[in-house]
Amino acid sequence: MVCLDVVMRPFYTKIILILNCLLLGELKGQSVMPDYQDHVDLAYYLTEHGQKRAVKTQTDWEIRKPQIQLGMQKVMGPFPKPDEKIPLSLEVLEEVAESSFTRRLVSYHTDSLSRRVQAYLFLPKATVKLPAVLCLHQTTAIGKKEPAGLGGNPQLHYARHLAERGFVTLAPDYPSFGDYPYQFPAEDGYISGTMKAIYDNHRAIDLLQELNQVDPENIGCIGHSLGGHNTIFTGVFDTRIKAMVSNCGFTRFHKYYNGNLKGWTSDRYMPLIAKHYNSSPEQVPFDFPELIGSLAPRAFLASAPVRDGNFEVSGVKETIAEAKKIYQLYGVTDNLEAIYPNAAHSFPEEAREKAYRFLDKHLKK
Repeated sequence: MVCLDVVMRPFYTKIILILNCLLLGELKGQSVMPDYQDHVDLAYYLTEHGQKRAVKTQTDWEIRKPQIQLGMQKVMGPFPKPDEKIPLSLEVLEEVAESSFTRRLVSYHTDSLSRRVQAYLFLPKATVKLPAVLCLHQTTAIGKKEPAGLGGNPQLHYARHLAERGFVTLAPDYPSFGDYPYQFPAEDGYISGTMKAIYDNHRAIDLLQELNQVDPENIGCIGHSLGGHNTIFTGVFDTRIKAMVSNCGFTRFHKYYNGNLKGWTSDRYMPLIAKHYNSSPEQVPFDFPELIGSLAPRAFLASAPVRDGNFEVSGVKETIAEAKKIYQLYGVTDNLEAIYPNAAHSFPEEAREKAYRFLDKHLKK
């Protein structure tokens, strides 16, 4: 990113570039957040002068919560907040009617009038507004087709499964997967593929809320692996998501391959973890206990198989234990759940059924 060429860029790209420059200190030579040395301990917050204060109330936690978002944005780049969002301009590319729902292949704009995202939209047959779930795919070349049940692992066909249970579901492509051509490093101002995906997911929630078939107050998100942590990331920035399920999606950074964060550092994900933070969990300015805590009081379920080779289960248990303290502040400890299937990096039937019941409980009136 070169701040001096901002004036030569298209309007929307210009906004992102300017925010990037401000956030990373290229235009503002000072820190934008207190310097937290511990991103696992949620029992304190720091004042603007770096003084430690105990988190005893919801008000105390609400001071730390935006600081967590700032820490994420130092790694991911800023969450875009344009004065006017680009029109979604939803188009239906194909439609298939099945016994209990209609499946549509749709496309829409998110942040550029020259680029469209494709997604599968499932519309159950109903005469009332229904809850909706954004369904995010794992790292797979076929992208959205897997959660839509059109290929890949049958365990991960959750967009179709949930439609059969009476949810409107939307399964979009992550940038560079499926039918979503996207070049990294990003040429349109994004520092990370992660933030690009977060903003695309934010616009997907916009789309769901605009649909006549959807109850806009009851929207959830579910994902496996890549989709599992992007469910969390998106939930932090978009509070319209009321219930979330992350399967095989995270562990504490210190427990990720013994603290080697290289797997998070490609241009498709968060390259600054390597470039600015030496792939070190000691240096990265956020961690998953903070993220899960910041979801409170909304509903969150972690499904963490005990033999997951990607996301070590003890780091998940430690994360949930810390986040539970924040949920206790809000008096909603039942809104935070975790299950630990006896499985590897997968989404076995008993875990899926628990996940689907969790979404039923928190999104269906």
